[in-house]
Amino acid sequence: MSTLAILQARTSSSRLPGKVLMPILGQPMILHQLDRVCRAKSLDQVVLATSSDATDDELARVVANAGYLVFRGDLHDVLARFQACADAHPCSTVVRLTGDCPLSDPGVIDELLEAFHNHGWDYLSNSADALALTVPDGCDVEVFRRELLDLAASRATLPSEREHVTPWMRRPELGLRSGHYCHRQPRQFFRLTVDDPKDFDLVNAIFQALYPSDPTFTIDAAITFLQQHPTLASSNSETVRNEGYLRSLDAEL
Repeated sequence: MSTLAILQARTSSSRLPGKVLMPILGQPMILHQLDRVCRAKSLDQVVLATSSDATDDELARVVANAGYLVFRGDLHDVLARFQACADAHPCSTVVRLTGDCPLSDPGVIDELLEAFHNHGWDYLSNSADALALTVPDGCDVEVFRRELLDLAASRATLPSEREHVTPWMRRPELGLRSGHYCHRQPRQFFRLTVDDPKDFDLVNAIFQALYPSDPTFTIDAAITFLQQHPTLASSNSETVRNEGYLRSLDAEL
């Protein structure tokens, strides 16, 4: 069994354009995330999947020049981009990650993949149930069988399903072994994803404080730091979680 992590990213974000290339300690945010993701022991390959649109030329160049694999596909149909990326990099298991999570934790990824393989899931995520989260927002991991990706790509029709890749897989009427994973060590919830300037400032502050002495710092170290700095920790607490997906759903009403 081979496991492919596909990290999707683009520079045309509506809320914070170019965020993935914004510098943290002199290095683009996306490179920090790729460095962290590649430390996960259970991944056989990691690929940045961006669009073939000219707006993402610089992103593709920066990531490729740093030595990472890059795949380019459809700008808006991200589900088709994932399928084409998996065609180019054959695998039996796909891990979906998004480029707005620079604090992705390799240990969190490994734990979820272990559960996925040990219990025969079709789809497993630690972020599917907003009421049962056991890691901060920004440690999201989704894992699914390659065959399920092909099935979704052929049957998903709603724009929200094409843009956000996995909603069709989570349809209860499909009868799949699909679930939400609760980590063995639950962590306090903080917002550590980057959608707006407040999010970026918080994540940047964490890197500034922890990275110089420990470039491989864990999510637990980040949580401890935020517990010690409650004003910073609450600075982005009013931002709506998964706002982009919610907007997609509203547009379909």
